[in-house]
Amino acid sequence: MATAHLCCGRLCSGKSWFARELAKEKNAVILSCDEIMTLFPQPEGDEAYARVSQRVKDHLYQKAQEILRCGTDVILDWGFWKKAERQAAQALFSARGIPVQWYYLDISEDTWLQNIACRNAHKGPSDYAVDEGLKNKCLALFEAPDEIESAGWRIIRR
Repeated sequence: MATAHLCCGRLCSGKSWFARELAKEKNAVILSCDEIMTLFPQPEGDEAYARVSQRVKDHLYQKAQEILRCGTDVILDWGFWKKAERQAAQALFSARGIPVQWYYLDISEDTWLQNIACRNAHKGPSDYAVDEGLKNKCLALFEAPDEIESAGWRIIRR
């Protein structure tokens, strides 16, 4: 049966890089919120951005289920920053009998800062610049999974 692979990690932790590597290994389809969000003008303000981002994720959840029903693995490449979001994703797939594999990209502070600098210097088509304000805002929003939550997850340390 096809598996949903979900990548958890803070901003610039290497989720998209990991998703591309995993897609090769699993012959899977990557669904990326950032990839879609950057195709359109960005909504003004945090609340508006959150609403649009959630609509994109809802759409990608539907697409993921369609692809999984066809027998192909799917990789959801967004941060799953909040524990409640991770629980909701797990419940959605579990209720449909879809196996889930979680990955947590747990990187050192030095690697994280290097990743941010590299991203800002060499932005790809779906990347956006990360200034100090955005870095701090995103860091404050991220809830790292604890040992109990991440039992059975694959932990990727770099």
